[in-house]
Amino acid sequence: MSWVRFTKTGVAVVATSAATILALDMTNERRFQRQMKDYFRTVHADRLAELNKRAPSALPTRKDILESLSKGEEFDVLIIGGGATGAGVVLDAQTRGLKTALVELDDFSSGTSSRSTKLIHGGVRYLQAAIMKADLEQYRMVKEALFERHNLLEIAPHLSSPLPIMLPIYKLWQVPYYWSGIKAYDFVSGKRVLKNSFFISKSQALERFPMLRNESLKGALIYYDGQHNDARMNLAIILTAIRHGAVCANHVRVEKLNKDETGKVIGAHVRDMVTGGEWDIKAKAVVNATGPFTDAVRLMGDPDTAKPICMPSSGVHITLPGYYSPSNTGLLDPDTSDGRVIFFLPWERMTIAGTTDAPSDVTMSPQPTDHDIEFILQEIRGYLSKDVSVRRGDVMSAWSGLRPLVRDPNKKDTKSLARNHIIEVGKSGLITIAGGKWTTYRHMAEETVNKVVEVHNLQTESGCVTPGLLLEGAHDWNSLQYIHLVQDYGMEVDVAQHLSQTYGDRAFVVARMCKMTGKRWPIVGNRLHPEFPYLDAEVRYAVREYACTAVDVIARRMRLAFLNTYAAHEVLPDVVRIMGEELGWSSAEQRSQLEKARTFIDLEMGQNAKQTAVTNAPLNLTRDEMQRARERFHQLDKDRKGHITVNDLRKHFREHNQKIDERVLHELLNEVDLNKNGEIEIAEFFQLYSGLKGGQLTSNRLVGYLDEIHGTPSVNRACGGI
Repeated sequence: MSWVRFTKTGVAVVATSAATILALDMTNERRFQRQMKDYFRTVHADRLAELNKRAPSALPTRKDILESLSKGEEFDVLIIGGGATGAGVVLDAQTRGLKTALVELDDFSSGTSSRSTKLIHGGVRYLQAAIMKADLEQYRMVKEALFERHNLLEIAPHLSSPLPIMLPIYKLWQVPYYWSGIKAYDFVSGKRVLKNSFFISKSQALERFPMLRNESLKGALIYYDGQHNDARMNLAIILTAIRHGAVCANHVRVEKLNKDETGKVIGAHVRDMVTGGEWDIKAKAVVNATGPFTDAVRLMGDPDTAKPICMPSSGVHITLPGYYSPSNTGLLDPDTSDGRVIFFLPWERMTIAGTTDAPSDVTMSPQPTDHDIEFILQEIRGYLSKDVSVRRGDVMSAWSGLRPLVRDPNKKDTKSLARNHIIEVGKSGLITIAGGKWTTYRHMAEETVNKVVEVHNLQTESGCVTPGLLLEGAHDWNSLQYIHLVQDYGMEVDVAQHLSQTYGDRAFVVARMCKMTGKRWPIVGNRLHPEFPYLDAEVRYAVREYACTAVDVIARRMRLAFLNTYAAHEVLPDVVRIMGEELGWSSAEQRSQLEKARTFIDLEMGQNAKQTAVTNAPLNLTRDEMQRARERFHQLDKDRKGHITVNDLRKHFREHNQKIDERVLHELLNEVDLNKNGEIEIAEFFQLYSGLKGGQLTSNRLVGYLDEIHGTPSVNRACGGI
């Protein structure tokens, strides 16, 4: 139900439902506080204090981990899947005293867990539905998520922080309606409210968010939720579990589930995707935490009885330049043209916007479509000032994440999707955890391990101890740590802030790995790319964090592929070279890694979608502009072959005393070569200039070089263009 219809149904119904639920909330809150206080005082406190001591030793190598997995010892629990849920389960089980292992087919957080909206939130929409329908289940889901939001901000403060989110109001009747809803969100948060929400006037809203559309603006509400670096958070949970003794390996595929003579699952046969080695892992219990791939593993466990329950939904996000939003305030569009919600948020000095919601097939390589990207851009245009031209070419990256919506197999009505997560125990003893959301990963893991202990009669040293359990990098971290990196190591401020907010108290380890720059300032810290604070030393450190491929580094140890696909392409040769030195890659392996990473960027990070937008856009050049573009083309194609090659570019730049690196020459051609046949044809040249004029492209290096050499631009670019 939309927000508008919600208002029209009547204030009395809402007030009655809200009063009932909030009365229950006060009772439940008092009971919850008493239970948690007793638990922490008696069982939890001493064990938590011991577990929260910072481990001084280095992490085991991946080789050490594989040896532990393959030597034939039996584990209490084996988890399949290294996303947020699987990571939460391995940490929970290991810290209860269970001998625990985890394997992940790709990289930790390679799927949905690295492709979220980056929010840690209770869910304003779910609270609306709970109040509107007097739905206690949805209310409890919000309550649970708000506790987990608070906990996550406490246990990983270097990776997460409160974020003010603006809800602009353009109709007077919306003021009391939105205000009451947001205040209810504060109230349900209880003592764990991040900061109280408040109303601001039109002038204050425009001061805080200058690019906001000001026509008919009445004011805005500001409320607070959490934001985090999702892939790094996922990795921090895994690394914390390893520090506590868990055995976790990425790039290890489960080929089949092993069973005893009664048909009960007793482990798995796995294959290392890096070395090709295969072996069996014995386990008393196996947990399926594979997100969108839930059904594939369920069918391994119970091929005769398991019916598909997963209904993947694709959610697309885009990344725009940082100037599209203030650095410290997000925006919520609560009622898009098709009834969905879109967030518009600052993240990693850029701006992300999303998400869409559409049924999808299960795939290892979900791709954003130009249709979804255009939908998000169109919604953004409705909220931003007309002075801000929202261009397709400003999309620096785009990605699709598969949300694993599930039907609850424990209910008779199997048609409806579960609102929250579900836990299923198969006839084979395989335990599946599916559904849910990032924010509640810890609670999902707690309930899963409880079920594992119950079903398989496992003996633990304690109950769940993960509330308050600090994650990797949090132990000695404080918000001013970056100053020590600047003063003690001679780093640039933005680099020091990045290291502090990425690695927490482990940032000093990375700093000690940095080499001298040879400059007066900065003294240490060689950047991989001039526009971003990522360092070459981070690539070496990423290998210690179990990065096995170039994609592991550019997408998850660093987030460059999610921030700027052009920059990601540009750093790839250096990333592959450094990883080759660390991992002993041959020249052939380095070429293979380079090609796979480029394919990943093009397909999964939206580069191909951008080329599709340029190719499909109608030519919008005037006759004079086409003539000038044709003249530019012939300046390069002097032999009148009808196409331009790398040799033509090389010859042209030499004639004009321009020294262009050979690698850059190939990049210049590839950026314009839409059909990827190794040549630039006249139609592609026209399409390039048309894209620059129409805003499908914001810049192009080849055109920039030609304008520099020959003077007058051959086409008028949209909003300043290049």
